[in-house]
Amino acid sequence: MKNITIYSTPTCHFCQMAKDFLKSNDVEYTEYNVAEDAEKRQEMMEKSGQMGVPVISIDDEMVVGFNEEKIKSLLDI
Repeated sequence: MKNITIYSTPTCHFCQMAKDFLKSNDVEYTEYNVAEDAEKRQEMMEKSGQMGVPVISIDDEMVVGFNEEKIKSLLDI
């Protein structure tokens, strides 16, 4: 099973799309609200070099934004 983390904010449309996509494919993930969690926001920025959300970590791979094709490829779905 892959280790999936999504860094998001409550008002991010693409974050919601990414979470809906993962849920619709029965993919479990850990979510961090980087609008409220400064520590996780810093972690996301260090890992991705980005301020934008969503940042999706799938094992050792990083997906910035909601790139459905890349996510499907990394999850083999």
